[in-house]
Amino acid sequence: MIATGGCHCGAVRFQVEAELPWELERCNCSVCSKSGYLHLIVPHQQFSLLQGEENLTTYIFNSGVAKHFFCKTCGIKPFYVPRSNPDGMDVNVNCLDEVPTQVEFVEFDGRNWEKNAHKLAHKTQS
Repeated sequence: MIATGGCHCGAVRFQVEAELPWELERCNCSVCSKSGYLHLIVPHQQFSLLQGEENLTTYIFNSGVAKHFFCKTCGIKPFYVPRSNPDGMDVNVNCLDEVPTQVEFVEFDGRNWEKNAHKLAHKTQS
């Protein structure tokens, strides 16, 4: 399935392709719980930035591996390069135009990331 999405103001638009059913992670780490991020991790080649590269700014913290992209205008984070899968892209499902009904929710304990990161490492493997 191919889905499109973007930030709140529409300056940033993207496309993601993922087979159904989607496995979506709800993470309880400080960043995800505060921002309401709902994760769909895909291999990088299944993600395309359609517009707005010039409108993105990046937030990097802790290990420096994850790259969090935000719209400079509205402040929304529609996607990022995840530390667990640095060869992939993690899309915020809440930023998609439409969400399929075939989804499975998985609770992820991001507060204890070091203990649980291995549970996500397979997401970008074919």
